[in-house]
Amino acid sequence: MRSKYSVKLKTIVADHNLRPIHLSKDYEQAVLTTADVNRPAMQLTGFYNYFDPRRLQIIGRVESTYLNSLSREERRRAYERFMGYDIAALVVCHGVTPSPECVEMAERFDRNLFVTDEDTSDFQANVIAALHNYLAPRLTTHGVLVEIYGEGVLLMGESGIGKSETALELIKRGHRLVADDAVEIKKINRDHLVGTAPEIIRYYMELRGIGVINVRHIYGVGAVKPSTGIDLVVKMENWVPGKAYDRLGLSNETETVLGVELPCVTIPVTPGRNLAVILELAAMNNRQKKMGFNAAETLAAEHDMAIDKGNI
Repeated sequence: MRSKYSVKLKTIVADHNLRPIHLSKDYEQAVLTTADVNRPAMQLTGFYNYFDPRRLQIIGRVESTYLNSLSREERRRAYERFMGYDIAALVVCHGVTPSPECVEMAERFDRNLFVTDEDTSDFQANVIAALHNYLAPRLTTHGVLVEIYGEGVLLMGESGIGKSETALELIKRGHRLVADDAVEIKKINRDHLVGTAPEIIRYYMELRGIGVINVRHIYGVGAVKPSTGIDLVVKMENWVPGKAYDRLGLSNETETVLGVELPCVTIPVTPGRNLAVILELAAMNNRQKKMGFNAAETLAAEHDMAIDKGNI
């Protein structure tokens, strides 16, 4: 599936230590726009229905063994048909040296050709994961992202509600800042979101009355993290007198981000509330729920059981 985002081919080449055999004239500008890859076994036999040349093409031992069984002329014709398509790039795995016919056609049609020492399955899995990350759907939202006890917690709320101050208190308590003010969110797979900070403001935090600080420089590298999965959304809002807030935790509020439903809690903010402690508790409680224990539901069940027994 094509993505509206792209990644430069040379980035993938650098990430996976691919050795170039031939680089096309437009190599510096070449991009990949799909996370799908293709092993062109059928194409090398002459079957090109449903062939997508925009995918990264990977040759493993099966394809190499088949090609070695052909005569030089048959191999040349197979590569000529294949390289005649505007393929993004061809990677030969297991450190196999491409045949002279392969190199000849790559040069003739000016196609990118690389070799990797990796096993085909390992390389395919690694490159697909990398492409999914680079091409993932994404958005940038206003908020603060912190990691609390291993849980990625996205703080949301109006400007001035106290998100950054709460995050600062969490940092002092040993937790880690991922992003302040602007959070870039990527949908890595069907139900997993990862958040990070825009490069230019990474590890910076704005505090009214103080200004901008660099958290990594002040609190050390243990106080920050480049990215984290997002497990919980916390909406901070000013306390509204008379509004009914959830006191038992029986309601399962969610927030949909990039089509993924995330558990969500609303925290009313009033002077004197220790929000850092509350957020620590919210993170631990969310982890417990994922492990199958819900304190509110357990209490409700015990209460109903006591009523049935006539103890209440």
